[in-house]
Amino acid sequence: MDWVSKRILITVRTYPTPAWRGVEVSCTAGITDEGEWIRLFPIPYRYLSPDKRFRKYQWIELNVKRSNDPRLESYQLDIDSIKILSGPIQTDNNWQARKDIVLPLKSHCLCCLKAQLNKDGSPTLGIIKPKTINGFHIKRTNPNWSPEQLNKLAQLSFFDKQPRQNLEKIPYKFSYSFVCDEPNCRGHELMCTDWEIMQSYRSWRRQYGTNWERYFKDRYETEMIFINDTYFYVGTLRDHPLEWIIVGLFYPRAVS
Repeated sequence: MDWVSKRILITVRTYPTPAWRGVEVSCTAGITDEGEWIRLFPIPYRYLSPDKRFRKYQWIELNVKRSNDPRLESYQLDIDSIKILSGPIQTDNNWQARKDIVLPLKSHCLCCLKAQLNKDGSPTLGIIKPKTINGFHIKRTNPNWSPEQLNKLAQLSFFDKQPRQNLEKIPYKFSYSFVCDEPNCRGHELMCTDWEIMQSYRSWRRQYGTNWERYFKDRYETEMIFINDTYFYVGTLRDHPLEWIIVGLFYPRAVS
């Protein structure tokens, strides 16, 4: 398949994981100017030159083609072709400009996405609004990379410039438990890999020390449940095609 040019509004970027040839990669997704989901993988974000380091809710233009990833929305990209077309869409008027692009793609619920995926293999990306968020969970994990991951990170990269700092292992897993707006929903608990959450942990651990968890809960549990009109960007895992995770948050203020 030949390369094609696409314009994409970036809506999702996950925290990097060790991958191939000394590069860590991050799953990135967005919405094309034709109103379709697209997944760009892999993107070695910290290795990109400054003029190609796009932010969420920026429009970019780049060349893509279908990847060998079986998920319908997945494309590989020509990194050298990335062009940033605009600054991030702002959050004025309670995120209205973002809502106009994102919310037309909202699915009814995760239960519906799962049923559709089991039926015909798509979609593997979506945005949903939970009926009720029951909690945000923090679980301690291994603070060190596995030997296999360390080996990947130790390999020489094909990029000329390396990041100034080694990729930090986040020693926690974060997840949300929630119920769908579906009569037969038995509830879900999904891991959340959003870059913003991971960066908050890194920043607030330094700023607040042992008290970081209290501030973290205020932000990602209390505000998301009681203050914000919270939606979840969700996607499936390539190696576990029926498993869904939360890959990003969309959270304008709730309007009474």
